[in-house]
Amino acid sequence: MNDMLAPILASIAGGLLGLLFFGGLWWTVRRALDSPRPGLWVGGSMLLRMACVAAGFIVVSAGDWRRLLLCLLGFLAARWLVVRLTAGRAGQPPAAAPLSLAPANGRTSVDPTLAQVRARGHKPEGVVKSTGGHAR
Repeated sequence: MNDMLAPILASIAGGLLGLLFFGGLWWTVRRALDSPRPGLWVGGSMLLRMACVAAGFIVVSAGDWRRLLLCLLGFLAARWLVVRLTAGRAGQPPAAAPLSLAPANGRTSVDPTLAQVRARGHKPEGVVKSTGGHAR
C-alpha cells in the first residue's frame, strides 16, 4: 500500500508546488504592473517562489529519483493548468490601472510615421537607405 501511495503523493505535491510557483508568478506580474517598484515585486517573488519550490522538491523526493521525477511531472502539469486558466486574462490590464495615451499637457507628441511622411510627398531628413549591409 505504501508503495502505491508515495508516487501518488509525490505527483500531487508537485502539482501543488507548480500551482504555488506559476500562480504566484501570475499574481506577481499583475501586482507589479500597479507598483511604483515592480523590480522589488518580481525579484522578491522570484526568490521566495524558487526557495519554496526547491525545498519542496527536496522534501518530496527524499533522495529517490522516481519521486523527484513524479513531482516534476506534477509541477509541469500545474504549469499547463495555470497557463490554460490565465490565457484569457493575459491581455487584460488590471482593473485599477486604466491606460491613457493622452499626454498630461493636452498636446500630442506623436510624430508622423515614415509612411505618412512619404504619402504626403515629403522626403524626411536623416533617413538612411540600406544598401544590403554595406555603407556607401
